Amino acid sequence: MQINSIILAAGLGKRMKSKLYKMLHPVCGKPMVGHVLDLLDGIETNRKVAIVGNGADEIKAYLGDRAEYVFQAEQLGTGHAVLQAKPLLEHEQGMTIVICGDTPLVKEETLKEMIRLHLEQQAAATILTATMADPSGYGRITRDDQGAVAGIVEQKDCSEAQLLIQEINAGTYLFDNQKLFQALNQVTNNNAQKEYYLTDVIGILKAEGETVMGYNTSDPAEAVGINDRIGLAEAEKLMRERILRHHMLNGVTILDPEQTYIGSDVEIGQDTVLLPGTVLKGTTKIGEDCVIGPYSEIEHSILGEGVTVRQSVLQEAEVGNHSHVGPFAYLRPGAKLGEEVKVGDFVEIKNATLGDQTKVSHLSYVGDAVIGKNVNIGCGAITVNYDGLKKHLTEVEDEAFIGSNVNLIAPVKVGKGAYVVAGSTITLPVEEGDLAIARERQVNKSGYADKLRSRIQARNSK
Repeated sequence: MQINSIILAAGLGKRMKSKLYKMLHPVCGKPMVGHVLDLLDGIETNRKVAIVGNGADEIKAYLGDRAEYVFQAEQLGTGHAVLQAKPLLEHEQGMTIVICGDTPLVKEETLKEMIRLHLEQQAAATILTATMADPSGYGRITRDDQGAVAGIVEQKDCSEAQLLIQEINAGTYLFDNQKLFQALNQVTNNNAQKEYYLTDVIGILKAEGETVMGYNTSDPAEAVGINDRIGLAEAEKLMRERILRHHMLNGVTILDPEQTYIGSDVEIGQDTVLLPGTVLKGTTKIGEDCVIGPYSEIEHSILGEGVTVRQSVLQEAEVGNHSHVGPFAYLRPGAKLGEEVKVGDFVEIKNATLGDQTKVSHLSYVGDAVIGKNVNIGCGAITVNYDGLKKHLTEVEDEAFIGSNVNLIAPVKVGKGAYVVAGSTITLPVEEGDLAIARERQVNKSGYADKLRSRIQARNSK
């Protein structure tokens, strides 16, 4: 069975009051229309046609070749929008999904159940419905005496009795493709809004004796569409709760879900513990048995098993098994830590590789560097990687010791097992096994402290 899809993404989104096109506003870290495309990818639709209008270039730039595009010059209603896909789909067989680009909470399992029902009943149309305690703003589902779907009435066209109906149209549909476009040719704009409603197709199909089914979801959140910032916040909350629940059911301990944020594409291994204030974003992948937090932000990073991250920020970083990061560390893009590495408080790592069992415990900066295995970087040691025009590489080989307050002036290399004495400024290569000392010899002047104080007092008294 061929399955096509039409994504309605041409709305102006004026109520968002934003320079960003509505469909590109993120929900749990991903543009809302991206969630809809992920849903359609999950059920392996054959063709995806996005109806675009204002913001078409931005939508195309984001979705790329994941969809075909049709431009709707005037927004004359949902029926008019779907009709724009006719040149691409009118000769296709099978079924067509019609879904709004601002409904990111529709579940894959729900859509699959709709497809099952649609095929089982040989329906011309199947509507996703939900029962809402407060149905305000939604079109109402009307049913006949046998309980079958009779039609959909938009709220502005409802009678007083119809306004009391709690079953609403969730805005996602399945149609027999041929019958959809045949019915669309009969839709008029004889209504309060003077628009061409896709919902009128249901009445047309019913009048022709076709079967119309309604699949009532048990989760009213799937009906939530986003029209303004309040709706965006509501969708964010609902999806965040769904994501947290998913991870907890899959063996992740989240001590305080209300203070934990996990993006929609994050992967977390079993028996990992997330402490309050944890923020996981982007394509982050975390292995099993890790402890993250409190108050740590990790984005587009990969963590192995048994990793601990405390009060730290990681961006596009990789951390090997059983390594420890923090508190108050900053791993910037390109940071790659091997296994059993320690990166301690107020340490920044950028575009640098640290080998297994290496320690950078306190107050250091390591940038544009390749650090070997079992290396000790002392407190306050830094790689001086930038000369004002270009970044340069620092290399420290296995088992070297870099003392406290050492400056490694790149480009420079410290050989295997070498020892760099605290306070040194290294500008030349240090060979394997060598001891490097690069600092002024200490000079003590006997009794000079009192003389110095007297001079200072005399100068300040003038």
